[in-house]
Amino acid sequence: MNTRMRRAAVAVAATAMAVSLAACGSAKESGDKATDTGSAKKGNDLKIGLLLPENQTARYEKFDKPIIEKKISDLTGGKAKVIYANAKQDATLQTQQVDTMITNKVDALIVDSVDSKAIAGAVKKAKDAGIPVVAFDRLAEGPIDAYTSFDNEEVGHVQGKALLEAMGSKANGGTIVMMNGAITDPNAALFKKGAKAELDGKVKVGKEYDTKEWKPENANANMEAAISALGKGKIDGVYSANDGMAGGIITALKAAGLSKLPPVTGQDAELAGVQRIVAGEQFMSVYKPYGPEGEAAAAMAVALAQGKKLDSIATSTVDSPTNKGVPTFLVPVVSLTKDNIKDTVLKDGVYTLDEICTANYKAACDKLGLK
Repeated sequence: MNTRMRRAAVAVAATAMAVSLAACGSAKESGDKATDTGSAKKGNDLKIGLLLPENQTARYEKFDKPIIEKKISDLTGGKAKVIYANAKQDATLQTQQVDTMITNKVDALIVDSVDSKAIAGAVKKAKDAGIPVVAFDRLAEGPIDAYTSFDNEEVGHVQGKALLEAMGSKANGGTIVMMNGAITDPNAALFKKGAKAELDGKVKVGKEYDTKEWKPENANANMEAAISALGKGKIDGVYSANDGMAGGIITALKAAGLSKLPPVTGQDAELAGVQRIVAGEQFMSVYKPYGPEGEAAAAMAVALAQGKKLDSIATSTVDSPTNKGVPTFLVPVVSLTKDNIKDTVLKDGVYTLDEICTANYKAACDKLGLK
């Protein structure tokens, strides 16, 4: 692991410990004494609403949901109940789900918004009903009480640096395609901003797309159009904002008959993305340790439901287009390549060796020393 990755890994570990300690403190306080607000009298017998945006990306239901549920249970001695709904990438449905949570009189709400602007009215309705709202992973608009995510601009920096590294001599004046995320997701703008800070003035952006709904099939269609416009041999690298889209991009590149694929970035360390990295089809992903992020959201929701302050959990503040000084906890990220699979997703137990090194990838895993 190089020095930059080692520092990032250490930072992640330290961050996880900080959230764990802060959350434990919050749990102890909630069990030992009432605080100075009426809502705190509910103690640990809470209802916490959890709204996630979609189920195409593996992380939400495989990692985020169980991490948040477990932490809420741990913080409340198993007394709190989590009410869960998934919007399946439908902003209108998510607004209805907020209404349902209000009707169910949840004590706090964790929301990963499908559309950060469209959710603002629903957030205000929850707030008016006395329900504090934690924006999870995406900075929702409206009167949110807290926010936790990854350092999303840094994600873009990490992706941009990695793409330049992979392009080698072609990093000076080469042509890339930029496959950004959905314009409805404020994180996509931050990824793009960070990436462009690294790429501008060094490479030429031949084609650039904002990919509707982050869907791999839309990225695939966009990539086919880019190949048609630029020529299959004229693309020296592809900035892909996440792994799902990288899969669609790589399928299009293969279908075009390229003998050697240009380097492609990604994000989320999805299993298929990690396997493509092992196989040499995708250059990198961004590994985002879901534990600290989910645990912070859980700790924030429980604390707010009990009327507590977030001083021991939030480490900074951010401004949204509608709200200033939102208490925030940001988690560092790590560049994941074939060189540090052992030290990231395997070491942290995100995947097992058997899950990554299936029959199709066994030879490639052996070559990388993944045994």
